[in-house]
Amino acid sequence: MIAIVMTAVSCGNNKTKEMGVKLENLDLKATPGDDFFQFACGGWMKNNPLTDEYSRFGSFDKLAENNRTQLKGLIDEIVSADNAAGTNAQKIADIYKMVMDTVRRDAEGTTPLQPYLNKVEAIAERSEIFPTMVSLEYDGLVSGFFGVGIGADAMDSKMNIVGVYQGGLSLGEKEYYLDNDEATAAIRDAFKKHIVRMFTLFGFDEATAQKKMEGVMAIETRIADKSYSGVEQRDPVKNYHKTSYSDLKANYGGIDWDLYSSTMGMNDIDFVDVGQPEPIHEVEKIIAEMPVEDLKSYIEWQLIDNSASKLSTAIDKARFDFYGGVMSGKKEQQPLWKRATSTVSGVMGEAIGQIYAEKYFPAEAKARMQQLVRNLQIALGQRIDEQDWMSDSTKILAHEKLNTFIVKVGYPDKWQDYSKLEIDPQKSYLDNMIAVSHFFLADQIEKKFKKPVDATEWFMTPQTVNAYYNPTTNEICFPAGILQYPFFDMEADDAFNYGAIGVVIGHEMTHGFDDQGRQFDKEGNLHDWWAEGDADKFNDHVKVLVDHFNKIEVLPGLNANGELSLGENIADHGGLMVAYQAFKNATKDAPLEDIEGFTPDQRFFMAYAGVWAGNIRDEEIRNRTKSDVHSLSRWRVNGTLPHIDAWYEAFNVQPENTLYIAPEQRARIW
Repeated sequence: MIAIVMTAVSCGNNKTKEMGVKLENLDLKATPGDDFFQFACGGWMKNNPLTDEYSRFGSFDKLAENNRTQLKGLIDEIVSADNAAGTNAQKIADIYKMVMDTVRRDAEGTTPLQPYLNKVEAIAERSEIFPTMVSLEYDGLVSGFFGVGIGADAMDSKMNIVGVYQGGLSLGEKEYYLDNDEATAAIRDAFKKHIVRMFTLFGFDEATAQKKMEGVMAIETRIADKSYSGVEQRDPVKNYHKTSYSDLKANYGGIDWDLYSSTMGMNDIDFVDVGQPEPIHEVEKIIAEMPVEDLKSYIEWQLIDNSASKLSTAIDKARFDFYGGVMSGKKEQQPLWKRATSTVSGVMGEAIGQIYAEKYFPAEAKARMQQLVRNLQIALGQRIDEQDWMSDSTKILAHEKLNTFIVKVGYPDKWQDYSKLEIDPQKSYLDNMIAVSHFFLADQIEKKFKKPVDATEWFMTPQTVNAYYNPTTNEICFPAGILQYPFFDMEADDAFNYGAIGVVIGHEMTHGFDDQGRQFDKEGNLHDWWAEGDADKFNDHVKVLVDHFNKIEVLPGLNANGELSLGENIADHGGLMVAYQAFKNATKDAPLEDIEGFTPDQRFFMAYAGVWAGNIRDEEIRNRTKSDVHSLSRWRVNGTLPHIDAWYEAFNVQPENTLYIAPEQRARIW
């Protein structure tokens, strides 16, 4: 039933390749069957202790640090050159220097933001609230009462649609406002103090700041109460509500949609997808009911919160103290040069990414990666065929979807045009970031509003240490930034590369068939293409993972969220199964030898675990457990591997071992 006709070959001459797994990263005193994370990563964790600037530091972060250093080298060369006005080089250099120029920002203090705060303070009537918020949202200075964007229509994936979705929460997740456990309540109390502190830094007296905080909390708590949880947001059907623009205005009449759309440059909207109706209806009530002074405070808070990192060091530091310190457990901010480099990468991502890719991503690495992807596609096709819970008709369509994957490796074929972006070094950092917001909004309107989806668009820059699957274009993307050690090693053998980057590839492919991705067909449209009864069988199989992760205690009294992390856990499981199959396909005619006493199968799983090596603070554990759809790194190893039969065989894991799960209780999905 496999439609991809090719030979699964080894991605290199294994006889001349190295082990890849570094012995110093291991803890050979640990028992693999009791704590595989410690066994495979204990040495790495000891050798890479958390520094004050990090709440979590792992293999991803270490590679990102290396990439950032490389980017800084490129930026330094640009900054030291004589750059012509209007060029990408001039813009890169000036943005970098603006972030670095703390003397100027400290001298300016709150001055760059003051005209906007004065504008809000001058509001006298309720009718002025929404127009003011929208005007400031156009400038990129506030995030608004809700989010708006343009992206693929989930049920008409070749066309873009305007999307309206919940937002307006400084803390992101509704649980921070509503849960009353001791730890969450402490964070909420610290947030209230933070709001008061920030208002006082902008010249408001303590009593006024306290009253403004109460108004902000009243509004954000109301929005939070009606917002969808992270688990609810994972249901693509529940979060799709396409409506005509006329019906939008009729059904959500408390919001001036004509004012909003005209301000943002989206004239003559035809259809809108309202992702989460309930919180949008609540915004209508908030605008109509809340005291005008509270609404003003809410807008002012967004101005302050969103602009703090672009103002003086004292204001920037105060914001870090809460979001970096209280929320994540960081002890100090990153060095300024790192923040400046990240800002350049955020604003001029593809401009600096093009230079990065040319210098650091060789053609042979891309070719080897493309071969790996082809091998993984074969293996996933084989895994599909072997599933007894999936009917033949669904398997045929699954193969069609697999065979139409768009594969993106390294960098895009066409690059972002920044010619219309103006960066003026005579203006403040904040004013230039307003110009950046105007540029990207206009660029989005020009390229996407009432336009077909551009399947060549990349959603990550080449220097990004990550990968993704996009269901509406049915694509998998692997930027150049991740195609380095410990994910990918041109000098390592297949055991290592299939266990590391191979699982990453398989992970992204599996997202096309996880609990969310499986609901999109090969064209990227949201509809049920599975045969009757197959979805129920699938849900029975994945429930094993939900129940398993729900039982994991990540901190005393705090368990993992198996529902929130289900998609990623399915992808980890599927990635391992598919990559292991591909590894066996690639080496069946030329089996690998043991190296340093470790079998090829052992090295495969050690390479996988090494990808997730890392240390993390308790604050960040709590933060990620509440908000992140990914399981914590430790449990992407110790929670996932016990469901993989081959891991038991590789390390002779027995019933007396801590991580042992009886065969009949293991997840059987892909």
